[in-house]
Amino acid sequence: MIDTISSGPTTVFLMGAHTNFAIFLMTNPHLKKNVKHIYAMGGSVRSNCLKKDGSGNSIECADIGNLYPQDSNPYAEFNIFSDPFAAYKVLHSGIPFTLIPLDATNSIPVSKSFFMEFERRQDTYEAKYCFQALKMIRYTWLGGIFYEQYCMWDSFLVGVALSTMRNSHNHNGENKFAEMQYMNITVVTSNKPYGALDGSNPLITGYSIPKFNVHKNGVHSGHVQMGMQDPFCLQKGKGKCQDGYTKEDTGEDAVRVLVAVKAKASHDKGSSLGREFYRSFLNVINSPERSGRFDIRSQYPNHKEVLYKPDFGKKMRGNPIVFDMDMSAGDFLALLYLLKLPVELINLKGILISSTGWATPATIDVVYDILHMMGRDDIPVGLGDAFAVGQVNPSFTAIGDCKYSKAIPQGSGGYLDSDTLYGLARDLPRSPRRYTAANFVKYGAPRDIENPELRQPSAQDVWKSVVEYLDPGSKITILTNGPLTNLAQILGSENARSVIQGVYIVGGHIGNVYDNSKGNLFTVPLNKYAELNMFLDPLAAKEVFTSSLGITLVPLQMQRRVSSFSTILSRMNATTQTPELVFARRLLSRLWQLQQQHYRYHHMDIFLGEILGAVTLAGNPHLNQTFTSKPLKVLADGDITVIGEITIDEEQGKQVKVLENINSQAYYDHFTRVLGDHRQSAVLASFHEQERLWTSRPESINIGHNQKL
Repeated sequence: MIDTISSGPTTVFLMGAHTNFAIFLMTNPHLKKNVKHIYAMGGSVRSNCLKKDGSGNSIECADIGNLYPQDSNPYAEFNIFSDPFAAYKVLHSGIPFTLIPLDATNSIPVSKSFFMEFERRQDTYEAKYCFQALKMIRYTWLGGIFYEQYCMWDSFLVGVALSTMRNSHNHNGENKFAEMQYMNITVVTSNKPYGALDGSNPLITGYSIPKFNVHKNGVHSGHVQMGMQDPFCLQKGKGKCQDGYTKEDTGEDAVRVLVAVKAKASHDKGSSLGREFYRSFLNVINSPERSGRFDIRSQYPNHKEVLYKPDFGKKMRGNPIVFDMDMSAGDFLALLYLLKLPVELINLKGILISSTGWATPATIDVVYDILHMMGRDDIPVGLGDAFAVGQVNPSFTAIGDCKYSKAIPQGSGGYLDSDTLYGLARDLPRSPRRYTAANFVKYGAPRDIENPELRQPSAQDVWKSVVEYLDPGSKITILTNGPLTNLAQILGSENARSVIQGVYIVGGHIGNVYDNSKGNLFTVPLNKYAELNMFLDPLAAKEVFTSSLGITLVPLQMQRRVSSFSTILSRMNATTQTPELVFARRLLSRLWQLQQQHYRYHHMDIFLGEILGAVTLAGNPHLNQTFTSKPLKVLADGDITVIGEITIDEEQGKQVKVLENINSQAYYDHFTRVLGDHRQSAVLASFHEQERLWTSRPESINIGHNQKL
């Protein structure tokens, strides 16, 4: 933004939360003069809803906003609600402002006639891509009212803005697509009574001088909504909180802005497309001018989706293992290690993904790519629930509370980096298997999809499948590298305990009992002794630690003994270079470099310790592992300062086998030696190698490292 806006007059489009642009304005006030105009999609002033008579006419909505459920805040729209204070700062910046709120976008839904016309007109790559995305949204839309609820939000803003800019001589915002009106509005950032210090307001609470110089009794000093189930906001009939409401105001806090109030009707009275923007959108998206040059099949002439599955022949299979991971960087290193172990020792039957840990559900694509790289597309991957136990909204399970998961940083060093595997995910060969929201009715979807094979299995689906095809008399060992959400749910399934041999849990910290060492909950400094995996779903951890399962714990103290970047990287540099070892070394090098360069990455070594669970499970005798039994209890209730802590409790604790010692030098040697072994090595080394396959004749390719599995 600094580079672009510094270069001269700039028009800004805001289609989400205003956080980034508000920060820009506050930190670069000298550049505000270069911002010519702001167009923002979001907010809700006097929102309209379509009549149900099919006329296309609208009436005033009973509830103004689009949050759901609306029993706590019926006024706000998602984009503004995501950061009301940022929206307030942008609105009050003095920059000319045009708002495209729900008032207008509710009058231009993706109607059935528009959808059918779009399906008929797909003349460009971008049109095909957009329609397929829209089609998937329709399949997964709840309630069967997609055509009434799903609107052309962001695209409508672009159309209105560009049309207005072409008529810049007209100061009333005249454009081809929307009726405009000047209004005096403000953004509600907190709720009355103002100055009520109830601990909810992040600008006031804990500060002797409020942040951003807000007044202690001003419009920003009231109660701030604390989630969709905030008791302050809930009341019978209509919720009372207004955080994020773009409200008409006649007071000194109001700003005069141009507001789109309704989409204009089509000029062609005989057209089935009732809005002028429908016709324009389809014309533009299908225009050959400036069209996309290729899709993946035209970009790569020999593109072919191939699933690589191993042929183990008559090899004896080792212990059936299910790996439960939360997709942190360390988990991917542990996965590579498990895939390298001889199948006679470890038979990895399935992978469960915990969505309550270090990455978003879509990061499952990186898991698929790792498996594809290693020739193990036979291993099923199941996605777990998005919320920790007890955090789901009881009236609408698609949303919930992030009480614990908000301990994971959103940006650098957290979700942002995990989702891209610190920028290295794009170097992996691309698997045909991808994350999708596709589903069908028998699994709870609103309707069936056309291609049921695309459905993303759930963690429970994969667990049931592994159990169903288990050899008679066999039992499963589970390795967990993240929160215990999936395992807690498995324990609730039929006969689960009878097929589980034991559980290896990477996590927990009992240092406060012995050496008073601290936990690793670095974003919650008041909680000194908890470890992240236990904290991220404490109720699930409690359920597991009160079950009859045999548990082997790999605690934080032991992980820290094998968390030396310099040692493991020196071993890797001296080891045979297989594709998987090269990738692991690049990942570890990047983590270490980031840790040394920027404070946001100070915690990178916690990922290095996560490999230890897989190594412990394999049980190499040269590591000199020793264990001791301790009666352990997980604290899942009470104050945030103790949640997730593990204590020794002689009366109520469960006897747990705890890893107490390991030869760390032998550990480093063993891990790097396994990754450097050419047996069970990568089938495809990288995306670059996959590109060569897709662009060259098959007979001209010689991939020397490929091994028959």
